[in-house]
Amino acid sequence: MPAQVLIDNPYVTLWYHPETKIVHHQMHRFIVESVFREFLQAGTQAMKQHGACKWLSDDRKNPVLAQSLHDWARDHWFPQTRKAGWKYWAIVAPEEELGQWTMQRAVDEYRAMGITAKYFSDPDEALRWLQTVDAPSSLEA
Repeated sequence: MPAQVLIDNPYVTLWYHPETKIVHHQMHRFIVESVFREFLQAGTQAMKQHGACKWLSDDRKNPVLAQSLHDWARDHWFPQTRKAGWKYWAIVAPEEELGQWTMQRAVDEYRAMGITAKYFSDPDEALRWLQTVDAPSSLEA
């Protein structure tokens, strides 16, 4: 079953992968506040609606995240998303060094609050990791 497109605009595309219950976004450029909040909240809603616990963030094309958006995500979005069931986060980091630094701060904070996060350079590898993490072992009877 193909991924469902939840949002697609010049700033970001947000998908939901129904077979693997993965929320997945790809940023296309520097993102504005209203779009940032909208797509994150839509992703949280998809997690709640479908019982998902995995998120793939492809932020290669977003050069940096404004401090106000980082703060909003940490203080408002994260608690709601964690409560919705979020456990695993695959990150394809921004290409710009400043963007990498701000992303690392978010990863460190979210890890401290219980999220299992892993960096990737390739979004396909990130997706494969999410598809296998927390999967029942084939050795279990």
